[in-house]
Amino acid sequence: MNSRTARDGSPRAGLRGAVLGAAVVAVLLTTTACQDDDQAAAPPTAAPSGSASAGGGTPQTTAPAGDSGTDSSPMATETEDSGETGGGNGTSYADCEADGLTTAVELQDEPGETPRHFLLTVTNGARTPCVLNDAPQVRLKAGNDAPIVETLGEPDTEPVIVEGGGKAYAGLYVFGNDEGGEAEYDQSDRFTATLVAGEGTELSGTLIFDLPDGLDTVSVDDAARVNGWAGTEGLAMRPITQL
Repeated sequence: MNSRTARDGSPRAGLRGAVLGAAVVAVLLTTTACQDDDQAAAPPTAAPSGSASAGGGTPQTTAPAGDSGTDSSPMATETEDSGETGGGNGTSYADCEADGLTTAVELQDEPGETPRHFLLTVTNGARTPCVLNDAPQVRLKAGNDAPIVETLGEPDTEPVIVEGGGKAYAGLYVFGNDEGGEAEYDQSDRFTATLVAGEGTELSGTLIFDLPDGLDTVSVDDAARVNGWAGTEGLAMRPITQL
């Protein structure tokens, strides 16, 4: 019988097919291995410019924590300071004006003693500093024609800067006569004072110092002296208490 089916083959044909199949598999394995080697040898692709990547790329600049990125340091404010005002007091502040000051008087003598020593106080009612020069021109009698009390020694040439709401002081001695008896002396019920500009001229306006409570009048004479403006009570009164 010459006839056979498809599954019927000769032994040689089967062997040849097996050999060919093994060769094809070997070729495929070799090709795959070469492709893997090529990929391993290829350099890594660089990240696009401007993009961040782990372990590479340009870091993004950020402001430190709590910093907005702008300069927050305070700007220095420049003030024009000619070193001298129109009154020539040598500072950048204006001279004090009489209508900007409030006044007070305090008796420095013990009860029962003849009233002689007084502390004059002025308070700057403005918010800005002002300047007092030399010594106040004090009069113990009424009217601008009354004599001005002599200054005790040479007044301090340094101006006194009175801060806004601050105080300045002057010591006043009003009576030096020790004679008792029936002698009559000039009496004063208040003190007045004129301020002096930095250049030594009188300023407009008059300061009025009413006597402390309990005193209607005090005896005054030509022994009266006034100490120049000072920044503390002690500096104002210390020379006066020696009289």
